[in-house]
Order: sequence, then C-alpha cells, then structure tokens
Amino acid sequence: MALKARVLYDFHSENPGEISITENELVTLFSEEELDGWLEGENSRGEAGLFPASYVEITRDQITSNTNNNGLSSPKAKAVTPTHTSYTSPESQRGLGAGSGGSGGGSFHTSQGSDDDWDDDWDDSSPTDAAQGMGTSPPLYPVTSSLPGRRDSSQQHQQQAKSSATVGRNLNRFSTFVKSGGEAFLLGEASAFVKDGDRICVVMGKNGPEWQEEPYPFMCTIDDPTKQTKFKGMKSYMSYGLTPTHTNVQVNRRYKHFDWLYARLVERFPVISVPHLPEKQATGRFEEDFISKRRKGLIWWMNHMITHPVLARCDVFQHFLTCGADEKAWKMGKRKAERDELVGSNFFLTISTPAVPLDLQEVESKIEGFKSFTKRMDENIVVVNVTINDFARKQITGFKKEYQKVGQSFALLGQAFELDQQAYSGGLNRAIAYTGEAYEQVGEYFAEQPRRDLAPISDLLDLYRGHLANFPDIIHVQKGALTKVKDCPKQEGELHDRCNIISCATLAEIQHFHRTRVRDFRSQMQHHLQEQIGFFQKITAKLQDALQKYDDDQ
Repeated sequence: MALKARVLYDFHSENPGEISITENELVTLFSEEELDGWLEGENSRGEAGLFPASYVEITRDQITSNTNNNGLSSPKAKAVTPTHTSYTSPESQRGLGAGSGGSGGGSFHTSQGSDDDWDDDWDDSSPTDAAQGMGTSPPLYPVTSSLPGRRDSSQQHQQQAKSSATVGRNLNRFSTFVKSGGEAFLLGEASAFVKDGDRICVVMGKNGPEWQEEPYPFMCTIDDPTKQTKFKGMKSYMSYGLTPTHTNVQVNRRYKHFDWLYARLVERFPVISVPHLPEKQATGRFEEDFISKRRKGLIWWMNHMITHPVLARCDVFQHFLTCGADEKAWKMGKRKAERDELVGSNFFLTISTPAVPLDLQEVESKIEGFKSFTKRMDENIVVVNVTINDFARKQITGFKKEYQKVGQSFALLGQAFELDQQAYSGGLNRAIAYTGEAYEQVGEYFAEQPRRDLAPISDLLDLYRGHLANFPDIIHVQKGALTKVKDCPKQEGELHDRCNIISCATLAEIQHFHRTRVRDFRSQMQHHLQEQIGFFQKITAKLQDALQKYDDDQ
C-alpha cells in the first residue's frame, strides 16, 4: 500500500521541483527518506515534487505497529523533523550529474569536464588546503535549513509562523537565491572586511545603474599555442602565450588554468555573467582544427573579460594575467583566491550604490522586460546558428561541387575544340580552358569562405548563448530579494537598502550586457559584410580575367 501523509500546514510552491499542498490534504509519499528536510511525493491533484517534511505527518494506519506486553498494538510514528545541514544540490542528492557552471548561482566547483590531470606545479595543496580549495566543494557561506518544525499545539505553530513571516527564509534551500548568498545578505547575515581596493562602484548613467568604468583599460593577446611535454615526454599539453598590454610580459597558461580561473570567478560574482569557456574535447585535442577553434574561443572569452569593468580589475584575474615564472608567487596567489572571503553573500558587501535608491516597481518592470528580451534572443540565436551552419555546409560541399562540375564541363568542351587544328581556333580553346579553371577556382573560394565570415558569427552566437544561460540565475537572485521585501512589509525599511544593492548590481550587469552586445554584433556584422564584399569582388575579378582571355587571343 502506498505510504500516505496528512498535510499539517499550507505550503505554496515557489520554485521548479516543488508542489503546493494544503492543510488536511492527503498526499502520497514516494519514500520516507528526507532530502535535507524535504520529502518527495504526489499531492491530491496528481502533481509530483518536493514539499517540506515538517509540514506533513505520516498517517498512523500506514506505520508499522509494535506489539506491547499486553498483546495490544501500539502505533509507533516515525518522527519527521527538519534537518539542519549545509547546502547540497538536488541533483547530487538524487545521484544526477551536475551541469556545467554558469554565473549567478550554484556551487563554485564548475570545472567543465576533464582535460588532463593537474601537474605537480598545480597540485600543491596540503590536505587542509584541499578542504578549502579545489578538492572539495564547500558551501559559499555557512547556511542551515531553518524549516519550521512541528509543534505540539496550533498556538505554537501560529507563533512560529508569525515569526517566520517577519523575515522568513526561503523553504527551498536548493533555490539560486539561497545558493548565491542573496538571501543571507538580504537577511543581514553577511559579514566580511572589505578593503578599499575590493570595492565595486555602481554609478547612475543615462540609462540607469552602470558599473563604474575601468580607469586603466588594457588589452591582452593570445598567441598560437605550442605543444609542450612533461614526465620525459609521457604527457603532452597545449600552452597558450598571454601578453597583457599593461605589463607587456608574456605568461604561459594551459586550458585547465583558464578552467580554474572560471570557477573562481563564478564563485566570486553571483550576479555577474562570467563568459563560458570554449567546450572541452576528450579526443582530438591536438588536431589543428580543434586547436584553432579553441584559440578563437579563448580570444572571444578574453575580450569579454578585459572589457568588463568588474572582472577586468578582479585580483584573481590580474594574478592569472601577470604572474609569470615565479612558482612561489603563483601558488600564493592561487591559495589566496581559493580562500577568498568575499564570495556568495559577502560579495554584495563590496558594492557601493548611487545615493538615491531605485524604485522597486521600476526595477521589477525592467527585469521582466529583460527576461522577455533574453528569451527571444536565445530563440533567434538558435535559428541563426542553424541557418548559417546549413548555409556553410552547402558552400563547403554543394556549391564547391557544382562550380567544379561546371568548370570541368567547360574544360571538356575546350578539349573537344582542340581536335580542330585550325590556327584561328587556338585562342578560343585556351580561353574556354581558362574559363573552366576559373569556375573550379570559384568553387574553392566558396569552400574557403565560411570560415572567414560565417564561422566568426557562429562563435559569437555560442559565446552569447553562454551569457543568456547565466542570466536566469542572476535574475532569480534579484527577484528573490524583491519577493522577500514584499513579503515582509514590517521589515521593508531594513531590507530595502540591501535589496537596492542587489537590484543596482543586477541592472548594472544588464546594462553592461547590452552595451557589449551592441559593440560585438555591430563589429561582427560589419566584418561579415566586408568579407562578403571582398569574396564577391574576388569572384568578379576571376571572371573578368576569364572574359579578358577571349579578347587577348583574337
């Protein structure tokens, strides 16, 4: 018989994976095992999902009875109490694989797959260091689930409900709002010492909050990678030479170093869209096409990093760019980054906002508008990517083949004409043969062109799909703060300032995204059209040469 439980208190779902339950409703449990204070089951409407364990009581007729000495059955109910534990993701609780990391929430342990093992100059941590660094995935801040426990009387429950309603916690500890540290900051639980150099300023621009511009912008080049070996040639890897303009000193980095940096940045900045790195590849890592594509992806990634006012000046990023061959200095910087306290909820302590607070209704309207924009942009990026990839495939295979067939047919015609030994036909025969060669060359032009004008657009779209994947979590943090302020009107004065900080940071990041998008797509579309013009000019020049042959040999 299915395990049943009766609902003690109403619960309204707020996040995906949860279900709403009402008082006195009978729900079906899939298992008695709790997931950090949550149970999984099905409500009377047939909806399946999670709900707080402390909000239900397993019905007595479903519980195994123990027989006492008098031969009477005494029901022995299993106690259902909320657990107090550090955050773990629902995917890890259910044994599902975690996805690749995105900015704006989740554990910082966001390595995007396995490339190759850490070498000796990288795996330098002691067991203590490993517990705080890359070996484990500690929570971003100490957090316990404070689900309302069951009381012996309705009066006690009502008292706790009133207390919880004042500044209540989000019941879903898997929520991005909780994982990012947004909730802890809003409730005043963040605490860290912020140096002047770590402060991040949001200023009021013409279009709303903006990150304060970096006063000393710089560029960074990435050279063609070189293949290196270690362990006497037993292990190979690719090394990229990075040269930032503010030092003009080249440093060498492997892809796994980029991956480590990405994980640190995602951990550090919960409401900043850290661009995704190019994808990893298990096989063919040393093939020329893959190496070239990865380098182009890293160049795009680096360009977005160095032009972000916050990420560009981040100490861990600067350490990544400037620390050269000094192994001791590199290790010290690495350990410092992995022990950084200004992560999660403490990140918001670093933000300075304009003097005049934002209107929360206007903020909510802008966020909703941005959500609609990103949804439409993401949908159309897919359409454009599919279209241009299909067009590129046709150019590389179909167009090339068709032009070569035409060229070969002209060549065969010229060969047939050569059977005529008349002197006056020699010029025509040579011109027709050249025309055949010209068409075959045009076919080669078509095959080569996509990598010049279509592939860069596809690379840009891939980069922006990564950004668009980051923003749902970023928006969820901001909306969680707004919801908390609305739900606690008595505490609105205390919460409003912290909510304003989260809102200013979110809108500043959205503003930076739009500015960067306009810059990138304007530049890329200009590049595309210039390449297209050059492409057709090259074809025109080739055909004009063929046309001239008919006049030269008259």
